[in-house]
Amino acid sequence: MTSIERTAYPRFKRLMSAREMHVFFTPKREEIEWVQERTRSGEHLLALALALKCYQKLGYFPKAAEVPGTVVEHVRGALELPEGTGPHYESANTAKLHRKLVRERQGISYDQERARQIAVEAIRRAALVKNNPPDLINVALEELVRATCELPAFRTLDEMAARVRREVNEDIFATVRSRMTMEDRARVQGLLEVGGLDRKSGPNRLKKPAKRPSWSHLKEQHKQLQWVDGLGDTDVWLEGIAPGKIADFAAEAGALDAAELRDYETGKLIALLACLVHAARRRARDDLAEMFCKRVATKLKNAKDELEEIRKQQQALVERMIGTYRTVLERIDPADLLPRGPDGAPAAFPAGKKARRRAARALAGKRAAALAMAQKAVQSSGSFAAEFADIEAVSAHHGNNHEVLVARFYKRDRAPMFDLVGTLEFEAVSEDRRVLDALAHARAHQSATREYISELYEGQPLDLGFASQNWQRAVRDRKRPGMLDRRRFETLVFTYLAEHLRTGDVAITGSDTFANWLDQLPDWEECGPKLAQLCEETGLPDTAAAFTAALRERLEATAAEVDSGYPDNADLVIDENGVPVLRKQRAKGVSALAEALETEVKARMPERTLLGILSRTAYWVEWWRRFGPASGSDPKLKDPFGRYVLTTFMGGINMTFAEAARHISGVSAHELSAITNRHLSVEKINEAIADVVNAFMRLDLVKAWGDGTSVAADGTQMDTFIDNLLAALGQRPLPAHRRAVRPGRAQRHRLAARRGPLAGPHACQHCYPGRAPWPRRCCCGAWAATPSATRSTGLSARSAALSPPCSCCGLSRTRRCGAG
Repeated sequence: MTSIERTAYPRFKRLMSAREMHVFFTPKREEIEWVQERTRSGEHLLALALALKCYQKLGYFPKAAEVPGTVVEHVRGALELPEGTGPHYESANTAKLHRKLVRERQGISYDQERARQIAVEAIRRAALVKNNPPDLINVALEELVRATCELPAFRTLDEMAARVRREVNEDIFATVRSRMTMEDRARVQGLLEVGGLDRKSGPNRLKKPAKRPSWSHLKEQHKQLQWVDGLGDTDVWLEGIAPGKIADFAAEAGALDAAELRDYETGKLIALLACLVHAARRRARDDLAEMFCKRVATKLKNAKDELEEIRKQQQALVERMIGTYRTVLERIDPADLLPRGPDGAPAAFPAGKKARRRAARALAGKRAAALAMAQKAVQSSGSFAAEFADIEAVSAHHGNNHEVLVARFYKRDRAPMFDLVGTLEFEAVSEDRRVLDALAHARAHQSATREYISELYEGQPLDLGFASQNWQRAVRDRKRPGMLDRRRFETLVFTYLAEHLRTGDVAITGSDTFANWLDQLPDWEECGPKLAQLCEETGLPDTAAAFTAALRERLEATAAEVDSGYPDNADLVIDENGVPVLRKQRAKGVSALAEALETEVKARMPERTLLGILSRTAYWVEWWRRFGPASGSDPKLKDPFGRYVLTTFMGGINMTFAEAARHISGVSAHELSAITNRHLSVEKINEAIADVVNAFMRLDLVKAWGDGTSVAADGTQMDTFIDNLLAALGQRPLPAHRRAVRPGRAQRHRLAARRGPLAGPHACQHCYPGRAPWPRRCCCGAWAATPSATRSTGLSARSAALSPPCSCCGLSRTRRCGAG
C-alpha cells in the first residue's frame, strides 16, 4: 500500500502553524449562524462545525479519531462553547444528516460510482506517462476536485491506482516484447550472464559512469557507445511509449543487480532491460558530448595559459626594445638638432646667404651624426634583422589572440574527435547551419595532409561569420586568398561545435541533455486552448497587444518609481558617464541589546545532537517519505523511518558504509549500501530538501528578512574548476536540466528577500562513481546548484512555500484553500 504521506491526499499533518489553524479552521460569522440554525445542542453544534471546516480543508469527512485535539479546541473556542463540550452524536442518522447538510452547502455531489469512474479514467490516462503510484493518485485527486466530487477513501484510490497501473504496464510490456525479434530478446536477456575477466554482468556495464575526459577515455567512451548501439534499435522497440515511463522502468532496472532481475517475469524483464539499454544509449551520447565539450574547453584553457606564458617570456624582450627605442628617439630628436643661442633657446637662421648655407651644412651634419648614433644604438642591441624579428614575435601575441595557439594542442585528440563527430548525429536547432556546414567541410578534408585547403563548400565560399574576428584571421592567410589553414580550421570547427552544443543551437539526435529543445515544446493545438485558463490563473493578459501594453505600463511605473526615489537615495550615485555606483556602507557595531538578546537565546536554546535533529525533523516534517524504491512502491523495510534517518546522517557527514556499520549497532554495510543505491536519488533528495525548506519558510523568523518578493545579487563570485563535467556546461533550454556554469566563468550568489536553509551541492559522480549523491563539495571543485525540487505530481507544480501567496487567504498558493 502506498503511504498517504507520499501523496497529496488531504490529511491532518503533525506540524500545523497558528496561522493555518486560523485560516482553515476558524468558522466565519455566516457559517456559525448556519450551524446554529441547524443544531439544538452544544455537542451537535461543535460536531457540525467541525464537519464543515474539515470538509472545506480536506474534501472528505474524516473519522472522529483522526481530528487532532488542537483543531477541536480551536473550533470550540471560536464557537464560545464551554470547556468539555465534545463533538458527539447520539445516533448515526444525525451524523448522516450533518454530512448531507455540509454537501449541500458546499455544492458537492455524493456519487461514489461517478467519482470512481472519474478517478479510473484519470489514472488510466496518467499511467501512460507516469509510473509511480503517488503520482497517479495525485492526478486522480486533481480530477476529482475539478469535478466537485467528494474524495473516496485513500485505500480505494490506492487499490485503484495499483490495479490500473498493473494493467497499463502489462500492455506496455507485451507491446515491447512483440516488437523485438527472437535475436533481440536473446541478446537482451544475455546481458544478465556474468562473464569476462572482470566477472561483471551486462547491466553493470550499462550503468557504468563516464570517466575523466582524457583523450584515452574519450576513445573508451566512443567504444561504449558503439557497444550499446549494437544491442538493438531501442527507438523502434519503445516507439510511442512516454519518456517518463521509459525513465522509470530504466531506473527500476538500474537499481537492481543481475540476480534480482532474474526473478522477474520474462515479459517484464525483457521490457525493463530494453528501457535500461535505451537509457544507456542516450546517456552514452550525453557523456560523449560532455567529454567532447570538456576536452575542447581544456584545449582553449591550455592555449590561453600558453599565451600568458609567452607574454611573460617576452617581458624582458619588450623592456629591451623600449630601451632601444628610447635611445633612438633621444638621438634623432629634432629639438636637439636646431641651432641655439647663448641662453640655450632656439635661435633663428642667419639672414645672410653664406651664413644660411653654413647653418644648413651644420644642421645636415648634426642629422647625419644623429642617424649614425641611432643606427649604432640599434646595432648594439643586435641587428636590424633581429630587431624586426623581435617586433614580429611581440606583435604576434600583442592582443588576446590565443586562437593561433590552439591547434598545437589538438594533435593527440584529432583522431578521437573526428571519430566522435562521425558517430554522433548533429542537427541544427535553428535555420543557421553554418557550424554544421563547416563541420562537413572539415570532415571532407579529414584525410588531407597539405597545410592549406580550399574554402569552397558546395561551390560557394564557406561562411565563417559565426566565428570571432580573431578566429577568422587565424584560419585565413593574406598571402593565400581563398585558402584556409587546415589545422586551425579544424580547431575552429571543434571549438564552435562545443559552444553551440552548450548553448543549445546544435542538438544531438538520440540524446537527452543535448536533445533538440524544440521537440520538448508542446504543439500549439495542445497548449492553445489552455492559454485563457493560464492567463486567468496568473493574472496576465491573454492577447499579445494587451500583454505588451501591460508590460510597458509596469516598466514605466517602475522606472518612474525609481527616478522619483533617486534624490533621496544616498547610497546610489550615477556619475557623469551614466554609470551607477553603489557606495560601500560601513558595518555598524553590535549594540548591547543585541548581545544581551544573543546571550539569552543561547541560554534558552537546548543543545541538540545532529542525529536528534534529523530524527525530530523527520518526524514532524516527514521528509523521509520521499525516499523509496525506484519502482514507486512503498519500502519493504522493517523500520523505514530509522533506516532512512541513519542513511541521511551517514551521507550528510560523509561516512562510508563500513564506518557506519562499525559505529552504529543494528545495521550492516550491505543494508546501508542497498538503501542508498536503490531507495535514494538526487531527485528524491531534492524533494526532501524542499520539504525542509518549506517547513522552515513557515516560521515567523523567516519574515524578518522580507516578504519573499525580491532578490538581489551580492556580488560574491565562486570560481569553478575547468576539469569538471558538471561545471563545464552552460544552462541549456531543456526541461529539468541541471544548472551549471561554463568553463572559466564564475557563479554569483543571490540573496533572496526571505532566507531559508540552502540546498547543498551534489557529489560529482565522475569523482565518486557509485557513491551516494549527497550534498557536498567535490574534490574537483564542482558546486552543482540544487534549487528546491518541484514535485512531479498533479496537484503541485512547484515548492508550495516558495510560491506567490494566495490572494484570498494569504497563505502559500495551492490548488485549494480555506476559501474553496
